[in-house]
Amino acid sequence: MQKLLQLFLALLIGAMVNTASAQKLVDMGTLDVSGGSAVAVRVSGSTTELNSLANTAFTAHGYYRVSTTSGVFDIRFASAGANQVNVQVSKGTSVVLNQTATGSSVRNAFFRAADAAVKATSGLNGFFASKLAFVSNRTGKDEIYVSDLFFGEMKQITNDRAFAMTPRWSPDGTRLIYTSFFKSGFPDIYLLNLATMRRDTFVSVQGTNSGARFSPNGQQVVMVLSGYGTPEISVSPVSGRPISRLTFSEAVKSSPCFSPDGAQIVFASEPGPQLYVMLAQSRSPARRITNSGFSTYCAEPDWSRGDPSKIAFTFRKDGQFQVAVLDQKTGKSEQVSKAPYDGVEPCWLADGRHLMYTARAAGTRSLAILDTVTGHTYRLTGVPAEKASVVGP
Repeated sequence: MQKLLQLFLALLIGAMVNTASAQKLVDMGTLDVSGGSAVAVRVSGSTTELNSLANTAFTAHGYYRVSTTSGVFDIRFASAGANQVNVQVSKGTSVVLNQTATGSSVRNAFFRAADAAVKATSGLNGFFASKLAFVSNRTGKDEIYVSDLFFGEMKQITNDRAFAMTPRWSPDGTRLIYTSFFKSGFPDIYLLNLATMRRDTFVSVQGTNSGARFSPNGQQVVMVLSGYGTPEISVSPVSGRPISRLTFSEAVKSSPCFSPDGAQIVFASEPGPQLYVMLAQSRSPARRITNSGFSTYCAEPDWSRGDPSKIAFTFRKDGQFQVAVLDQKTGKSEQVSKAPYDGVEPCWLADGRHLMYTARAAGTRSLAILDTVTGHTYRLTGVPAEKASVVGP
């Protein structure tokens, strides 16, 4: 048991370097290697709040370059009633968009309006109205929080003073599944209903229970269980039973993730580790998809919903961890984060172009939004955070 627990912690922490236990927030900067290819826009809001949100959101995006003078598009936001925001987009003398969005709050209505502006000006799906789940030790202990994409309307979900990790949304955004050392002192999987705040033990079997993620339709959960003697990929209905084992080998496995259609599962496996894909509904041979010539360490895969041909993952190069994207059409992997700090734990946003990842330096954890096309990286400030999961909009 002790050996399995050590293996679990080693693989779970994976790329982590030895740092102080407290997460500190330091200025690691905003990177922009877009080479001037971004589209210039002028954004404004009728209130101080809307003006601030507009500048933050479009600065973070990467497709755009916010200008204070002029731009290809003029994007204006205005209050339009209770929890409503109007967005008007102009290009020269032509009105491209005039739409009012309704949200759960003024802030949420703004993000929905901003997503409409993104669609109208770029053709890309918006992601500003997404919901974020993450781990932070801002209280001194690792706890799970939820918020909007920029830490607004943040709510602390757990208060267990126990090591919590990898919160993952259900597709409809109503539940979280995560691993915690709460109660037993060993890694168990918990399922939390955010509407009622009812928390149930999803799996607590001998050994380590980790890496749980919902299927795209929300009806199944994939996870890693070591009760078989080695960490193995298993699936179950969302009820938790029965559990079906999918892998049978001595190799340590981690970070399973369903494909967008739910038919396949990608996961990391030793030696290396490297990434493998197998069928989700049967005991089928796993197919290796990463090349050790690219990196001898490939882990933490996330399969894009917006572009099913793309899988993001963490890799190691010259002693540093960065984020890469595997294009299954070509079979080639490409480094997409180029930061002076470690980039780990990638998570796709809805448009299939942007990623959220953990930016990590000595004693520091923060989340960053990465445009995988331009390389523009925007680091979220104000809250030490890691292990993010995003759902919506």
